Amino acid sequence: MKLTRLVGECQDGSCPTIYATDRGALAVQGSRISSHGLEIPSHETLVEISVELIRKAARDHIA
Repeated sequence: MKLTRLVGECQDGSCPTIYATDRGALAVQGSRISSHGLEIPSHETLVEISVELIRKAARDHIA
C-alpha cells in the first residue's frame, strides 16, 4: 500500500497524521486509545487525533 501524507501535527512522522492511500481511503496515525469500553475486532484499533487535524485535512485535501 502506498501512503501519501496529507496533513500532520509535526514534520518528523511521530505525531498524529492523516494519509491518503492508493486505494482511495484514509489512514490515520494517532495515540492508541485503550480504555474505551467498546468491543472491536482484534485486527482493528482506535486512535485519537485532534478535531483541528480533521478540519485541516478536509479543508485542504479532501474534495
